[in-house]
Amino acid sequence: MSSIFQNKQGLKVLVAGAVLQLFLGIIYIWSVFKAPVSVFYGWEPSEVGLTASFMLSFFCIGILVGGKMQMTIGVKFTTLIGGLLVSAGMLATSLIPAGMPSPQASIFLIYLFYGITGGFGVGMAYNAIISTAQKWFPQNRGFAMGVSVATFGFSTVIFAPLVEILNKTFQLNVTFMILSCVFATITLLIFGFIKTPQHDAQTATSQYNGKQYTFTEMIITRRFYYIFLSIMFGTSVFFVINPDLKDLAFDRGAASFATLLVMFMGISNSLGRLCVPMLSDKIGREAAGITILSATALGAFSLCFAQGVVLIAIVVVVSFCYGGIAGLYPVLTSDNFGIKYIGSNYGAVMMGFMISALVFPFLLSLIENQFFRFVMLGSLATIGVTFLVLLKIANSRKGTTVT
Repeated sequence: MSSIFQNKQGLKVLVAGAVLQLFLGIIYIWSVFKAPVSVFYGWEPSEVGLTASFMLSFFCIGILVGGKMQMTIGVKFTTLIGGLLVSAGMLATSLIPAGMPSPQASIFLIYLFYGITGGFGVGMAYNAIISTAQKWFPQNRGFAMGVSVATFGFSTVIFAPLVEILNKTFQLNVTFMILSCVFATITLLIFGFIKTPQHDAQTATSQYNGKQYTFTEMIITRRFYYIFLSIMFGTSVFFVINPDLKDLAFDRGAASFATLLVMFMGISNSLGRLCVPMLSDKIGREAAGITILSATALGAFSLCFAQGVVLIAIVVVVSFCYGGIAGLYPVLTSDNFGIKYIGSNYGAVMMGFMISALVFPFLLSLIENQFFRFVMLGSLATIGVTFLVLLKIANSRKGTTVT
């Protein structure tokens, strides 16, 4: 721990990145905007339901593209471009006029500006920040990753009530404009602090006892697919239960907690992002991953019958584990494939995350029986555990993992 505090320049970069991550998380409060947007434009809420899906998909694509851009223009300008894209997306959203002749045209613009442009920009900046954090703290990557992504998860807790206040005070388009200006200002003030250490190349080689894999070299290894498939199956539980969380609470005798449950999830998500990667510094990446995915699987199976307070506890645990996945997998990727190309390599891993978010909610919605749906979810998470076990076995044989 003393080595962390001795790294003063690294701490400056880490804190700056954490502050920017807090604002990047604004894009994830679409649930707060959904009803006001529908009222402002005269739509049904279901008509803009795909906004979050577009946002999440292009968040992952932004991570992949941003990882490649870091190698050419550097993390500082990748962060700047990503942050300004988020601001531009919100500004453009604020300029969509109400009462357009074609409602479908205005809905498309919401998808384009808020979902696609904003999500893509968040992914670019997010990847640049977490990649830089690992390079400044090569021996404490779990700590650096925990701090870096925890504020991203905590953003919902802070900004959801703030945006609700703005929506009650101003017209919707003015709220978007205010957020756009604030985010542009924060990005311009902070992006200059996001830079890699000058000894980056030497650090990447000396602190990792193995090959520094390029993107192309990584995607032909079995270990990449173990990681890719484990995150794909492991995140399915959260993506399926999260959209229907309030309905589930009403059905299972926890109606009085339905609204607070969203806040509980935000807090537990943030704590998972902070605690799990730090735990992995102590017990190893695969062991930490197996632990949280196993807890996720048990939680899903338990949702077959959980009621009331037990339901609340299970949802909080699943949310904590989901946050833990977000904090763990960047360092799991760098452990297996090196720090040097972590930006582009982690982008490839996140394609599994995107597939999970798009495919499993649709497939599981075809199962009407709630009991069988949760059994299937538990089984999917168990498959994720299996792939991490295979990764641990592969690394044990080859001695490639650094913990």
